Amino acid sequence: MYLTERVKAILSHYESDNPGTKTNLARLLMHGKLAGTGHLVILPVDQGFEHGPARSFAANPFAYDPYYHYQLAIDAGLSAYAAPLGMLEVGADRFAGAIPTILKMNSANSLHPSEEAQTQAITASVEDALKLGCSAIGFTIYPGSPAAYGMMEEIKELSREAKDCGLAVVIWSYARGDEISKAGETAIDVIAYAAHMAALLGAHIIKVKPPTEHLELSAAKKVYEKEHIPISTLAERIRHVVKCCFNGKRLVVFSGGDAKTDEQILEEISSIKLGGGTGSIIGRNSFQRPRDQALALLDKVISIYLEKNESLVAVERGNW
Repeated sequence: MYLTERVKAILSHYESDNPGTKTNLARLLMHGKLAGTGHLVILPVDQGFEHGPARSFAANPFAYDPYYHYQLAIDAGLSAYAAPLGMLEVGADRFAGAIPTILKMNSANSLHPSEEAQTQAITASVEDALKLGCSAIGFTIYPGSPAAYGMMEEIKELSREAKDCGLAVVIWSYARGDEISKAGETAIDVIAYAAHMAALLGAHIIKVKPPTEHLELSAAKKVYEKEHIPISTLAERIRHVVKCCFNGKRLVVFSGGDAKTDEQILEEISSIKLGGGTGSIIGRNSFQRPRDQALALLDKVISIYLEKNESLVAVERGNW
């Protein structure tokens, strides 16, 4: 597998990892239309667990079929496809080797009593990931939830096992809890803190939501104001989150979130790129659209991340 200098530089930041894990990271970074650029666009399809099948797939009934998501990710030229165990099992043989996959190891569901601590159940194993040929495992933590410490202990063990087996680790880090307001879940200080926690837990790739300008924590607000940390634009906030992930030495992707127009998505992607984010992980905003519209949108997203990268990759490959 050919590696660009950009990908080699990224891999050099993971000094403790074995060759197997670095190879799987390289597979993610060298696949699809963004291969070699250092950027990633990933399709995640765990919403059926989180929100139920009708809420997730009725807008585009083809999406009830796991084959649809594999093929969408492949045809769009994405970096990887992430899903829970059952979704990956359905197409594991048919699509073997066609696209890197990420096994989502834990999930929540909307039937869970809201008054109980926000947490997720472990629904798969590292052995499952190896059997399915995955490049990475994915795991969600809820910093701020009463269950957060237990989730951190779970990913500590799963991460150690995955890395020992040569798999990469992706951590979804979403702040939750009674002490955090709804606005606070996407506040810049909270998002940066959640991303940093994922890095401290050993994530190779960190997934968080795009941060807003809101400052949630009074102690943090004083520091942001005293140190004049720039957060007025989304690009500035993205840059701050990336800096909080070991000064950019960890890959950080940002979720697509709730339904948005094409224009809103592309404006957000432009800010992520400008702020130095690794890329995007876009689920509902792709698979809930008709296939042709989803492919067109994802192509535009990829084009934004490709800007100013194509010539560099061509030179590294010797294609003048």
